Amino acid sequence: MSLPETTSAAAGRGEDPFADAEVVLDVQNLVKHFPLTQGIVFQRKVGAVQAVDDVSFQLRRGETLGIVGESGCGKSTLAKLLMRLEEPDAGGVSFRGEDFLAAKGEHLRRLRRKIQIIFQDPYTSLNPRMSVGDIIAEPFSLHPEEKPAQGVRNRVKELLALVGLNPDHINRYPHQFSGGQRQRIGIARGLALNPDVIICDEPVSALDVSVQAQVMNLLDDLQQQLGLSYIFIAHDLSVVRHIADRVGVMYLGRIAELGTEEEIYREPSHPYTQALLSAVPVPDPTLRGQQEQIVLAGDPPNPADPPSGCRFRTRCWKATEICMTQEPQLVSRPGVSQLSACHHAEPDWEVGGAPDDARSNGGSA
Repeated sequence: MSLPETTSAAAGRGEDPFADAEVVLDVQNLVKHFPLTQGIVFQRKVGAVQAVDDVSFQLRRGETLGIVGESGCGKSTLAKLLMRLEEPDAGGVSFRGEDFLAAKGEHLRRLRRKIQIIFQDPYTSLNPRMSVGDIIAEPFSLHPEEKPAQGVRNRVKELLALVGLNPDHINRYPHQFSGGQRQRIGIARGLALNPDVIICDEPVSALDVSVQAQVMNLLDDLQQQLGLSYIFIAHDLSVVRHIADRVGVMYLGRIAELGTEEEIYREPSHPYTQALLSAVPVPDPTLRGQQEQIVLAGDPPNPADPPSGCRFRTRCWKATEICMTQEPQLVSRPGVSQLSACHHAEPDWEVGGAPDDARSNGGSA
């Protein structure tokens, strides 16, 4: 199946250009709570941290799904669940129609080859005692059935060239490379087994801005060349906007809003998304001060004791009585094209930056 083409017309309407593409990863009602205990010898459970709570989404072939949110919202825990580095308490994950969570033994090994991860810190994710060649070749020792016909060493050199590194540096060690080069080595390792899905857990947050752009451009080129699907996790909204086709905004273990990049950034409907976007720095000094920043009251609630009803209501300026008693579901709302978990969801043109025709109509959706 050929990859869908992203057209400017579709992007301008906020349509999803991947709507008809094959679903490679289907996540339904995923839950992960970490128990809190007291006592040393006789431990007793006194609560649980609700790191991920009822998260659902789909990832399609050739698509990049961005997951954003502030620290502690559950982004990295979600990545571990999708890799089965952590086992969920409830919910389901299917990969190309196969139950990923029920897979065991050889079946699990086979599925795991197709879902790889790129870690956040390029300095600690590479073994300093291993050469670059051994690091990239390590997946073949874990999956010997995937050893390339042309030989492991030749394949490693191909991967180094693919990510923009000199193949002749195969015998060098991680400390001989810069941060951006180390992250390219991590990408090469993730590509070794020809995966379909790569989970990028804040892969550029430890890099300089100029290097961030280079790594993101590399990821984009690899996606176009190999037909990869990405889950790109980050806390920087500007980084996610550069690479994502769809965006999910997480707050306190749940997805608050989910839609195309155009919908989320130009028509944010959830108050939390609107607050996040209002805080994004504006590089043009002539435009600074024209957009009022939304300052949220208080700190995020304790994930072990979230508020009743809407989890964002204690910091939300739109909160009413229904927000205290009824938990909003992530569904379509009247006048909103994306999915929003807010009883009072409505597009905010001033925060997102509406097209000129929307502004001329008084900012209404």
